[in-house]
Amino acid sequence: MEYKGVWILAEQFDGRVQRISHELLTRGADLAAKRDVELTAIIFGDEISDDDLQELIDRGADAVIATEAPELKHFLVEPYAACMIKLIAEHRPEIVIAGATSTGRTLMPYVAIKTTAGLTADCTVLDIEEGTGNLLQTRPAIGGNILATIKTPNHRPQMATVRPRSTQPAPTRQGRTGKITRLKAPPELLASRIRRVDFVPDESEHGLQDADNVVACGRGIKKGENLSLIDELAESLDAAVGASRDVVDRGWLSYPHQVGLSGKTVSPKLYLAVGISGTIQHLAGMQTSENVVAINSDPDAQIFRVADLGIVGNLFEVVPVLVEKIKAASTK
Repeated sequence: MEYKGVWILAEQFDGRVQRISHELLTRGADLAAKRDVELTAIIFGDEISDDDLQELIDRGADAVIATEAPELKHFLVEPYAACMIKLIAEHRPEIVIAGATSTGRTLMPYVAIKTTAGLTADCTVLDIEEGTGNLLQTRPAIGGNILATIKTPNHRPQMATVRPRSTQPAPTRQGRTGKITRLKAPPELLASRIRRVDFVPDESEHGLQDADNVVACGRGIKKGENLSLIDELAESLDAAVGASRDVVDRGWLSYPHQVGLSGKTVSPKLYLAVGISGTIQHLAGMQTSENVVAINSDPDAQIFRVADLGIVGNLFEVVPVLVEKIKAASTK
């Protein structure tokens, strides 16, 4: 039996399908069209919302396979992997992609080893090689200094993870039809040596990855004491504060603020980069932002290559004026 079809690993939390699932449908639909095969979303959980499963169809899936059991309500790698391996053995998909979330980064390597499949993590580009049909998996390598394109011609399924927020969610198209299958997970697959003890949510006022506006700073702010300038700008825009790796390495901001390959990927409506040069590592974490505004004293800074609006100037002169104008406009 040949391997055929493109799968995405959809994710749920408390029975509700998560945004990363819709982003993966964007990636998966492109690959499925190039291979002229069906796109299937697989998902594991318990009592998953009917409407959310239908939304996966509305956003591009041709089929949805939901494997359910109380033991699958929360992610545990062993029962999730056992159920996924069973599905792969039965259906033999050619390509399986997942988000580089805590779930995807844990589950996909485990399944790849068990199925002797190839896996590339944190891909920025996925494509199909003409002639062979191999999955081309592009990701930064050697500290982000080069882009490596990887393929696994001798093993199936071909597996890859992509970063959350690295692409836009697939649009909803009302009237699409597809097959939704709910399966009861076999009890023998649900054993786990790991026990879920607790869950502590991130209750910060502005979660970086979910923020509509992000003000990010780089080493151009010169010292940590100057963060007050960035905080004031962020407050005026009701924005989350992000940072380049240099800022975090210097201890000016903590790791949860880091944007880039070794930090978070964001896709806000507005990304305002202050004193950021724009290395390839940083650009990989924010280049899907809808609107990019950059402030930098160097007219040749890489950040201007992705900026919709660039301001060449001393940030210590530009930012206070910008804050003043924003506050004045907001009071009108």
